[in-house]
Parts: sequence; structure tokens; C-alpha cells
Amino acid sequence: MDVTLNGIELRVLGSLIEKELTTPEYYPLSLNALVNACNQKSNRDPVLNLDEAEVTGALDSLRFKQFALISGTGGRVAKYRHTLVEKFRFSPAELSVLCELMLRGPQTVGELRTRGERMHPFADLAEVESVLQDLMERTPPLVVRLPRQPGRKESRYCQLFAGEPDLSEAAAPEAPRNGGGDDRIAKLEQEVADLREEVAALRLTVDEFRKSFE
Repeated sequence: MDVTLNGIELRVLGSLIEKELTTPEYYPLSLNALVNACNQKSNRDPVLNLDEAEVTGALDSLRFKQFALISGTGGRVAKYRHTLVEKFRFSPAELSVLCELMLRGPQTVGELRTRGERMHPFADLAEVESVLQDLMERTPPLVVRLPRQPGRKESRYCQLFAGEPDLSEAAAPEAPRNGGGDDRIAKLEQEVADLREEVAALRLTVDEFRKSFE
């Protein structure tokens, strides 16, 4: 890509996409809500602890690069949204896949389907593969398939918004996994993450309701 995003910009952009797809009723996001989204412990790898100044700096940079803007909906609190649909004409399926790659790093087709279903219901693995292929065939490409890791049957995919990946690191073996238990664990993790998001959204609503009377 002509424009390269750093780690904080990538986390901010991914968080904006995620909240648009999972909690559209609370989107665009206030700065406070966006900081909380960036620092979530669920659906994040790595987990970060960003402050308002860091998120504001990333937002300013994303706005300069035309990846985000301040929403024009009005109100006393500024709210932010991404501009990827206008800029790249992404479908919800493409946004879901890119969001997962931004928030959790390189993943297999199976991982992307399981983790991305909270944002877009994929019919099967073939649909995810088709989306990845479309993103790889864009000009310039937005996704790349990484060399298969030793001991693993499936290749992982990586987004290119942060530039070309370090292939030496990508080829390093991961810790062994527990075979058939992965899907079940991933689904349980996802259910817990969804519940946490609902609680966070309710807290945000209550906080904003209180502020309206201050």
C-alpha cells in the first residue's frame, strides 16, 4: 500500500470497524468509547493499554491519511468513524476479515471464519477463502498469504495496511495446540467476548445518559 499504518493506528482503525459491525447502535464512537475498545482484553492480540493522547494522535493521523473522520451527526461529544467503505468499497464480509487481521494478527481461514462470525455470518470456509482471494488480488494487494509454519497444515493470512510482514517471524513455529478442542474453545471465547461487549455497550449508554444531565 502507498500508506502504511503503525500499530496504534491499526488498533484504532480495527476497533472502529469492529464496533460498526457488532454494535451499530453505538457507532460512531466517542473518544472514551474508542479508547475502551482499543484496550479490550477480548478479541485483541496483543492486549494494549493506550491512553487518550495516544488514541487522539492516531485519530489525527488516520484523518490525515483519509482513513477516519469526525462524524457530522452533531452533539456535544465528538464522535469518530472509519472511511474504508468510501475509500475502498469494501463489503461487510471484507471488513470483517480485515478487522480480525487488524485486531488479532495473522490467522488461518478457519480462525477467521470462527472469529469473524460475530461481525458477518460466513456460510462456509470457501466464502472466507473467496474474500481473502479478492483482497489479495486488489491493486495494490491488501492481504498476503504467509509461508506455512512448521508443523501446521494451514497457511495464515496477514493484512498489508501495516506494510509487508516480517517473514522470518511469520515462519516461526507457534506453541502446540490441542487439536480438535480449538474450535470449541474459540466458540466459548467468542461467547464470552460477545457478552463483555454487550455489558460495555450498556455501561457506555448509562454513562452518556448521566452526562446529559450534568
